[in-house]
Amino acid sequence: MKRLIAASILLLGPALASTPSFAEEGAKLESAGIDLTDKPSLQRGAKYFVNYCMGCHSLKYMRWNRMAEDIGIGQTDLRKNLIFTGAKPGDLMTNAMRPEDGTKWFGTAVPDLTLVTRWRSPDWVYTYLKSFYLDDTRPWGVNNLVFPKVGMPDVLAPLQGEQKAIFGKPEEPGAAPPIERLEPVKAGTLNAEQYDAMVRDITNFLTYVGEPIRMERRHIGIYVLIFIAVFFVLAYLLKKEYWKDVH
Repeated sequence: MKRLIAASILLLGPALASTPSFAEEGAKLESAGIDLTDKPSLQRGAKYFVNYCMGCHSLKYMRWNRMAEDIGIGQTDLRKNLIFTGAKPGDLMTNAMRPEDGTKWFGTAVPDLTLVTRWRSPDWVYTYLKSFYLDDTRPWGVNNLVFPKVGMPDVLAPLQGEQKAIFGKPEEPGAAPPIERLEPVKAGTLNAEQYDAMVRDITNFLTYVGEPIRMERRHIGIYVLIFIAVFFVLAYLLKKEYWKDVH
């Protein structure tokens, strides 16, 4: 038993060590409240992603037609409202951004976002998209609470508006003052509730993209558990029948 416990600790150690704490990330994560059964939300998230994110970020492990079929978008609407290039519905959801262009403009290659909610978490993505603030020391004039020194511009600023950081007192002399909160300084075209809903839709969509089979896997799991329960009853009755004369 001691050896089993020690082996479990050794196996979990790297995973625990690689998980960033809220302090390391710079902000406490907000709950995204995703719902993969909400197809209208997924459809809106797809629209927002294509219009605001896909100029730089790709989803190179997802195909247009697979995405459309899963979240309930017809082929006509897919071609008319989401595919703005010469791509075909069966093509992968890539863009024209070259890695060298991303490095030149943003200081690093722009990441593909197919697996971002699995690499980070839905809550991380949701909070990240709400946590940009003005910072004159950064190349694009903005920074981010959960991703300090971010290289990405705040592409959603016209919708959310602009925020500034309110700093507290340093914990130690000479230390950088901590950020206590963000305050709006310029309104966007959406109010806070509307922007939160939009960001939640984007996060919901990216969560689906990261694991398209997730909902189907859950349904299959229910049937598997039912089968195991029925098989257990049959196996128990068979065991009683075999062993009834052994005593």
